[in-house]
Amino acid sequence: MLAVGIVAEVFAPHGPAAPGFDFALCGDRPGPVPTDVGVPLAVTHGLDRLAGADLVLVLPGAGFRTPPPPAVLAALRAAHERGALVAAHCVGTFALAAAGLLDGLRATTHWRFAELLARSHPAVTVDADALYIDEGRISTGAGAAAGFDLCLHLIRREHGATLANHIARDVVLPSHRDGGQTQYLAAPVPEDGQDERLAEVLAWAREHLHEPLPVVELARRAVMSKRSFARRFTAATGTTPHAWLRELRLSRAEELLETTDLPVEEVARQVGYGSASVLRERFVRRRGVPPRSYRRAFTRATRPTT
Repeated sequence: MLAVGIVAEVFAPHGPAAPGFDFALCGDRPGPVPTDVGVPLAVTHGLDRLAGADLVLVLPGAGFRTPPPPAVLAALRAAHERGALVAAHCVGTFALAAAGLLDGLRATTHWRFAELLARSHPAVTVDADALYIDEGRISTGAGAAAGFDLCLHLIRREHGATLANHIARDVVLPSHRDGGQTQYLAAPVPEDGQDERLAEVLAWAREHLHEPLPVVELARRAVMSKRSFARRFTAATGTTPHAWLRELRLSRAEELLETTDLPVEEVARQVGYGSASVLRERFVRRRGVPPRSYRRAFTRATRPTT
């Protein structure tokens, strides 16, 4: 039921600023479906609904160790072959593997079942630590709440950072999480005054992206040594200060490219890069295209049709 709630919330209406998605629950047999919380779920659509879907999300279920019925596997293959995006998170990944859609690709699942997935499907390269893996028209996500990460990533990829950030704010979630599954296994963040100071420093950094923001300055504001700050930062966020800042700068650059006509040089300045060439290098590594090409492609994709 958690997985249903995740995808239903992400793809639900989020006000006039966000486009609406045509969301539907499908099954091999329409009707009531038992759930892990004891409340039956009414599924009104059959597999024929997949024939026109742009995105097919396979949700996790208790019977994942047994391959889905042949009709389900055939419907997943058909959706993929006609060009739909196909994705799954948690143990829903097992259905994509059973359909042969992950052969020769990287994939992830809940860390607890990663070894089983690798053993059951040796043609799949299983990464037990990734929160999600994007292989083009096939994407997989880790367990439980990592479904949010996967869905927001797909929205960010197809509709841009502005919409993904809008939905994330509406749901009260970070629009992007760095790090892997291992940070969530047994690494609670201590609740003390230092963590409150750290949160204040992170909020301050978001408001001062146009500045250099060396780690030593962030540590000074947190009243910590540079080494202690880096250790506490990694425990709290699952990533390093440098990686966190890089992600923050590039996400803000995407928003500015999508929503403004600012020259790339000015975008670079506002997100803290010394020149457009530095932004271009980092942007190409993240998106595979330079900032100007990203802006042109995004403008074409979002231009209203008549």
